[in-house]
Amino acid sequence: MPLTDSQTAEIAALREQTAKTARPTVPALEALLYTPLEVLDHGFVRVIDYMGDDAAVVQAARVSYGRGTRRVSEDRSLIQYLMRHRHTTPFEMCEIKYHVKLPIFVARQWIRHRTANVNEYSARYSILDNEFYIPAPAHLAAQASTNRQGRGDVLEGDAARRVLDLLREDSTRAYAGYAEMLNEDAAGNPADPTWPGLARELARMNLSLNFYTQWYWKTDLHNLMHFLTLRADPHAQYEIRAYADTMIETLERWVPLAHAAFREYRMNAATISATGIKVIRRLLAGEPVDQKASGLSPREWRELMAVLGRQ
Repeated sequence: MPLTDSQTAEIAALREQTAKTARPTVPALEALLYTPLEVLDHGFVRVIDYMGDDAAVVQAARVSYGRGTRRVSEDRSLIQYLMRHRHTTPFEMCEIKYHVKLPIFVARQWIRHRTANVNEYSARYSILDNEFYIPAPAHLAAQASTNRQGRGDVLEGDAARRVLDLLREDSTRAYAGYAEMLNEDAAGNPADPTWPGLARELARMNLSLNFYTQWYWKTDLHNLMHFLTLRADPHAQYEIRAYADTMIETLERWVPLAHAAFREYRMNAATISATGIKVIRRLLAGEPVDQKASGLSPREWRELMAVLGRQ
């Protein structure tokens, strides 16, 4: 289970608290506040706090005094313009804070995005839970032959069973060794009084990268969308993409106008090079163009043909 009984009770208590505020709030996101959205086998994403909404983006762009009496269509048009022309600073006026539970190897990918405030659970001071990620069989795949950082065909039969058995056995053995080196019972007393055990900051090095960690991750709307553009992309690794897909759901609740513009001009759009535009113009003129005559590399040509639906 992603949450213990005590954590579930704590979340229920937080959700019962209400406070009168003059700040703008978003009812759709308020309804989701503190609630864990399950990801992978033991992970979750939950929104802890946020500041701003679609109107805050518009307000910052216009440097206006208040929410005013503008129509939603006006706000939508302005947000679309900002997104389309990459005017990013108005989106930086909104912030959101997540509590995320994720495998360590996913966290190491995630932390490459250096545009957020992060505070991670410390295994120097606390003991990690005995929870590790085991992929579903559909996500067990061989190394891709044409992509050094991608997956190929899904493993089946004995090959899949062997990998799953190895993952479970190695992870179970690693945690048993970790617990033995810590030499602590549930109350923090020595499990074996005949020896002192190893410091927590050293015992943790025995654990593998599929064990779960947790952190608080706070970022602004602009950098959140940049993160999601990369990590919700079909080419991203499945495990981090699962988190990104869940976070897009929270984005839609929080800033529906910005979310729609994000889908239109980022997630479902394409960036085309100057040479690529020339190729498109030649194709529109009815000129036959192949890769060798296009001025594009084979990879760029494949990408452009994919965008044009001419694979």
